[in-house]
Amino acid sequence: MLSDVYFPRVNGVSSSIRTFAQELVSLGHGVSLVVPAYDEALDRQHHDEGFEVLRLPSRTIFFDPEDRLMKASALTSVLPQLAARRWDAIHIHTPFRAHQLGVRLARATGLPTVETYHTFFEEYVAHYLPWLPKPVLRYGARALSRRLCHEVEHLIVPSQQMVDVLDRYGIRTPSTVIPTGIHLDEFAGGDGGAFRAKHGIAPSQPTLVTVSRLAQEKNIMFLLDVVKALVGEFPALCFIVAGEGPDAPRLKQRTAELGLGNTVRFFGNLDRRTTLLDCYRAGDVFVFASPTETQGLVLIEAMALGVPIVSTAVMGTATVLENARSARISVENVAEFAGHVAALLRSAEERRALSAHGAADAARWSAPALMHKVVKLYASIGSRKDDSQAGAADQV
Repeated sequence: MLSDVYFPRVNGVSSSIRTFAQELVSLGHGVSLVVPAYDEALDRQHHDEGFEVLRLPSRTIFFDPEDRLMKASALTSVLPQLAARRWDAIHIHTPFRAHQLGVRLARATGLPTVETYHTFFEEYVAHYLPWLPKPVLRYGARALSRRLCHEVEHLIVPSQQMVDVLDRYGIRTPSTVIPTGIHLDEFAGGDGGAFRAKHGIAPSQPTLVTVSRLAQEKNIMFLLDVVKALVGEFPALCFIVAGEGPDAPRLKQRTAELGLGNTVRFFGNLDRRTTLLDCYRAGDVFVFASPTETQGLVLIEAMALGVPIVSTAVMGTATVLENARSARISVENVAEFAGHVAALLRSAEERRALSAHGAADAARWSAPALMHKVVKLYASIGSRKDDSQAGAADQV
């Protein structure tokens, strides 16, 4: 497996890749993951994952300093080493240097190649290159997606909505919808009361929580407007924002402009095995409004922890929330969204009713069940490639 992003870089793609790899290992398969090197000390914290992690020399990216770009020289030097090893399939997770290396490795070995389309790039690029015209950026994102997707044999796509987008791009590569899912046993704990006590949030204080990378495409600015609409009725309201990202300064400035300095609490990245679970549990309602998610893993995590949800339903979040009984769905309208949240804050009984359905909703996204589909896909693509090569040999 190859990716341009992985821990210590915290985001949904990193979490998804780790889940993929850990589930494959649990099923008895060997996994090697090729990713950029970040900070040596931070990298060491994520070295014992239960599978091999190969970190290649990388450099920072001027418009997104959180990420790293593997050096071209590193790709050239590692390719012969990788090609000499025995693999059954190549799985690419991102479209930059990881894609380049994966395609070159496939050409060198003749192995079947799968790529997961994790990110809705058309909706992201304008936030990172704001000095370029949006129509040009969107056109470029579509053209790049077509070229890259046509270089692999099969696509894994997290939702049908994303498949529809790729169809509109004119991408002809076969695809299969397989969300990553989560390890449900990792989201069975958490102590919301302890989190509230530690951070001075009263047990009866109405509290909203969101967990997200702080980036423009996550639409947290909209949630701040929702909170502003709610404080009149709920003056003691607390809004917990867990996560880090490039939009943090702008969000904090907007918080001050709205007079919400005593209402909104920014907590940064929290440990996924301890304090993040406590943070989820501390919320009376989990709120989310990103329009660009291909999966919406945080919604599944909130479900598993029994936190009632109010969210928009766009792209991957629409898939997660379809038929979910633990959530209330709203359009992206401040008054409507705030109305759904207010109704839940007024009624402990309604919150308990939604919470009771969370575990069943989350169970549909159990990673082990979904990963069996991935293994079958690897096998079928390998079989088709063998048949194709045999047919070509017969023709010769």
